[in-house]
Amino acid sequence: MRRRELVTALGAVAVTWLSPGLSGAQGTTHVIGILAGTTETDQQAQRRVLAFTQALKELGWIEGKNIKLEKRYSAGNPERLPGLANDLVQLKCAMIVAEAAQAVDAARSATRSIPIVMVYVGDALAPGYVASLAHPGGNITGQTLMATDQAAKRLELMKKLSPDIKRIAVISNLNASGHIQQRKEMDAAAPTLEVTLLQFPMRSAAELDATLEAAVKGSAQAIITMEDPMVESNRARITAFALDHRLPVMGEFKPMAESGGLISYGPNQVSMWGRTAFYVDKILKGANPANLPVEQPAKFELTINLRTAKALGFDISSNLLSLADELID
Repeated sequence: MRRRELVTALGAVAVTWLSPGLSGAQGTTHVIGILAGTTETDQQAQRRVLAFTQALKELGWIEGKNIKLEKRYSAGNPERLPGLANDLVQLKCAMIVAEAAQAVDAARSATRSIPIVMVYVGDALAPGYVASLAHPGGNITGQTLMATDQAAKRLELMKKLSPDIKRIAVISNLNASGHIQQRKEMDAAAPTLEVTLLQFPMRSAAELDATLEAAVKGSAQAIITMEDPMVESNRARITAFALDHRLPVMGEFKPMAESGGLISYGPNQVSMWGRTAFYVDKILKGANPANLPVEQPAKFELTINLRTAKALGFDISSNLLSLADELID
């Protein structure tokens, strides 16, 4: 499997800087906002935030002692994010940790002074979140997937699953900046792999049922999902429909495979949330987000759900099984 290296590592930061909601006084309790598009009760979302709080604790930041977390979830409804972001600004948070592109968009619209830490976005450059990965230059820093190579790789993996697959439905978020670039990369790679892509970018989760039915009517033989909180929040619906229609699903992140998708290929979201604590620690200690380089994931993980493979009648090759980081049995 191709592994991607970190673009840059965070080093010592010489510049000391305080945001409007950040004080260097001893005994201060710093309020950290979390803005996410998932549902708070989602077990995967809880695992990610737990990894974040545990990593913060290891760095000396303990909830209820010197930090307070204010969590805002849009439950898969992106239109709620601007209002939730404004709530966090009114609380004078020391910073806002934003998960995925639409949460970053909402936070950026709400404030240009409070630091914003991206947990992950598909593309941090095209929408102008940062001036460059090495020198963000504003109040936003964090992690980006920059998943262009990943998009083509996922098509290759789908063909490794079954060379007979010729028509693939691609489900994505129309308004997620990273998904725009991924769709372009998949479209560019499709002719070489001799596949036809049926692109279904959605504006909201309300379009999901019609999208899935359109995929079947379009004679799709498989589904690829580009995941952001809106798509991920509906992973159970997607995988249940796909199983009913005997369609393999390739997810971007492991939760799609754990929910009944056949395969997933992408970075580990839990690890990325844990890494976010490093940015929070730096900023709470006075670092300027403008000078904190944006990171990319160092590793992409391949997960295969053997139960789903059996249910769909897929015989996974030993070569592909050997490449998997995790097999769900």
